[in-house]
Amino acid sequence: MRIAPFVLGLAVVLAGCGGGDGDGDAAPAAGTAGTVTVEHQFGSTEITGVPQRIVTLDLQWTDVMLALGAEPVGYAVDAFMPESGVPWQELPGDAEPLPLDDGPPIERIAELQPDLILGSYTIADQGVYDQLSGIAPTIAGEDPLQVTPWQDLVRTAGELLGEPDRAEEVIEEVDGEVAAVAGALPGLAGKTFSLAQYVVGDSLYVVADEQDGSSGFFRQLGMVMYAPVRDEGEATGDTRIMVSPERSDLLRADLLAFLVNGGDESDLADIPGFDQLPGTVAVLDYPAIVGLNTPSPLSVPYALERLRPYLEEAAGAAG
Repeated sequence: MRIAPFVLGLAVVLAGCGGGDGDGDAAPAAGTAGTVTVEHQFGSTEITGVPQRIVTLDLQWTDVMLALGAEPVGYAVDAFMPESGVPWQELPGDAEPLPLDDGPPIERIAELQPDLILGSYTIADQGVYDQLSGIAPTIAGEDPLQVTPWQDLVRTAGELLGEPDRAEEVIEEVDGEVAAVAGALPGLAGKTFSLAQYVVGDSLYVVADEQDGSSGFFRQLGMVMYAPVRDEGEATGDTRIMVSPERSDLLRADLLAFLVNGGDESDLADIPGFDQLPGTVAVLDYPAIVGLNTPSPLSVPYALERLRPYLEEAAGAAG
């Protein structure tokens, strides 16, 4: 599966200078930070002061830091993005691109002398985490099965950077764009959605968890997950289900956001009944689906713009 399927959740605790349980601690002033403790699947990480040399090992974290004005010194690259790069990102020219085809390049990361390393599904096991945390404080993810709501990542970043108010402004701005579309298209309320891809020659992969971060965008629009997909996920315990191309029954939502991964639209012939799906079918490009699958404050506006005509059709507002 070429789209990274998992991005992880984070639990953040602010530690005050005087200890205690934190309930009465004042938040750091803008641009400053006290000690922030982030709990994750490999334990917890303390970060004291505002990090200056940040390495981001997945697209969500890169976007979140850019949205808050923190330019990473090294960032993960997705080999399947266009040669021009991620269309919604503007990265500094001196930032180091880090291919992750064989896992995080430990030596190259160490050469960047980071003071914070951020990753999620890219930090897949204890051994990788131990190597990275030997270089700099490293934040992995909490839950290896779910994509974290991007708003949670922005709030975590706001605490790390000593910019909690700016974090809330970013969230308000992007959520406002989604809310504006929901208000303009009330016909979306109660309509069903599916977010899926066909890896050519392999299988269908369908998001099957209503609480997954990738589902939040659609829920903000008033939509609900297509019930057969949700039920399949509950039965298997998987947040993303893998099924054969014959299972086009899972694609019969009012709105299907879909990627042909590793091919083109001619490969849709591999999926029996795809050309007879009853709902609105949005076959999108790789960046747009990535932007929905692992959403961020930068990718959501991009994906929303490209999905807008299909949302209008699904809401009954087209034409």
